[in-house]
Amino acid sequence: MVAEQGGPEDQKPQSDEARSAFTPPAGVDRRASAPDDDHPTSEFAIPAGLTAEPQGPGTGSASGSAPGSGSGSETIGSAFAPPRTYSAQHSPPAFTPAHGSPMIRLTKEAPWQDRMRTMLRMPVAERPAPETVQKADEVGPAVPRVLDLTLRIGELLLAGGEGAEDVEAAMFAVTRSYGLDRCEPTVTFTLLSISHQPSLVDDPVTSSRTVRRRATDYTRLAAVFRLIDDITTEDVEVSLEEAYRRLAEIRRNRHPYSGWVLTLAAGGLAGAASVLLGGGPLVFLVAAVGAMLGDRLAWLCAGRGLPEFYQFVAAAMPPAALGVALTLTHWSDLQPSAVITGGLFALLPGRALVAGVQDGLTGFYITAAARLLEVMYLFIGIVVGVLLVLYLGLQLGAQLNPEARFVAPDRPVVQILASMALCFAFAILLQQDRSTVLAVTLNGGVAWVIYGAMARTGNISPVAATATAAGLVGLFGQLLSRYRYTSSLPFITAAIGPLLPGSATYFGLLAVAQGRVNAGLSSLSTAVATALAIAIGVNLGSEISRLFMRVPGAVGGAGRRAAKRTRGF
Repeated sequence: MVAEQGGPEDQKPQSDEARSAFTPPAGVDRRASAPDDDHPTSEFAIPAGLTAEPQGPGTGSASGSAPGSGSGSETIGSAFAPPRTYSAQHSPPAFTPAHGSPMIRLTKEAPWQDRMRTMLRMPVAERPAPETVQKADEVGPAVPRVLDLTLRIGELLLAGGEGAEDVEAAMFAVTRSYGLDRCEPTVTFTLLSISHQPSLVDDPVTSSRTVRRRATDYTRLAAVFRLIDDITTEDVEVSLEEAYRRLAEIRRNRHPYSGWVLTLAAGGLAGAASVLLGGGPLVFLVAAVGAMLGDRLAWLCAGRGLPEFYQFVAAAMPPAALGVALTLTHWSDLQPSAVITGGLFALLPGRALVAGVQDGLTGFYITAAARLLEVMYLFIGIVVGVLLVLYLGLQLGAQLNPEARFVAPDRPVVQILASMALCFAFAILLQQDRSTVLAVTLNGGVAWVIYGAMARTGNISPVAATATAAGLVGLFGQLLSRYRYTSSLPFITAAIGPLLPGSATYFGLLAVAQGRVNAGLSSLSTAVATALAIAIGVNLGSEISRLFMRVPGAVGGAGRRAAKRTRGF
């Protein structure tokens, strides 16, 4: 039996609403004013005892409650409203300049490389609307398939030796053409990735692909550029299925030149280089035989699965061995140094060096470091192969004279023809399209004329002359590529062949083999400086060409934005 402790009202059964968690417990004064249901108090309301200062008209964006009640008539300023001391007349242009935000106009007359590079160098919020979507229905293509196609195209470009910035521009062009606007491609030396975020509240979709094999085939590279140009053109309708079919055909197509043609081209390159350095017909023949033997030996090592480092070691040994053999047989009139140097021209990794320096100058430091590390390993392979043969020859009594530097012969016509033959053979080795071979041959001939006029006639520093000639190569190559809407590599890489530092490399290695380390390092330093001058000159020439071309940018003549602006901090 329970004793009665209250009146009749306490004996009434509790309702569900009375048992709510918001019901005041027993002992609490129920006469306190409850919040109005229509105007509940917010945690941002002014607490009791404080008076809200009146705001100017239009400055407040939220209304709060009067002290002690759930509603009020005074306007309370928002956290995003400017303070009372703010003056619009004297405010600095912190976010929007007085003349307004610049409007980006992407002209269709500019190639897609320049349009995409311009957008990649601006923030996501300032990028213009997507271009015409290449699709046949209203739903649009599936996002994973577009990303996969983009990665496959980027893989072919990166494996073909294209620069990281141009690969990102190509990937960005493909995604925008298929309607994926908010995409961010990322390119490193061996990894490609791309991320698409439909909106700020949706989860991003990210795909990646690893580049495991690299094959130098500029014909395939040009075909990929034509595919990208068709995808980004309004007048050409390229569906996803059509793009996949064309990409599969590009991958399945065989190289335009067979292995034996490449071997003959390697021999022609070495022979032309030996003539360029003062050799005659017999020197041409011996240097060509040495380079062809080295090429076939490298093919044999590649077929056995040996790394590329050992392939370069094997390829560098036959030319050096023939040069030492000429010395041992006292055929010094055949210039053994020209034979060895000509064989080195076919092995120096000028293509990878130019790509590495270009990536570094455009802000892709990880990719640039990886490419330059690859160049260092390949160069060390050449050094090891040549040093082994030279050391063995010195032990056998070969009289290799490091002081017998090449004397510039007075036969400019022969040297110009030899430089053009070198570029022609180099273009064959790079598997270039037949329509570009003549242009790159002429470009290389012009480069050698500029170098000869500055270094030999004008007595200017060979490094400065090399940089100037390489700059013209980059300038003409960039203009030719824009004229034909293709990559600039087929018009540049082979043209720098006559400028490669083959003689400085040989004499440096010879001095090291003879124990004169200081002289050897000095000559090798000259070779490195010449190689860097070539790479920087090519990139500078390409950038100068963009100063005179119609590149999309801000209204008013402003050019494209740089990859990075910094003063070292």
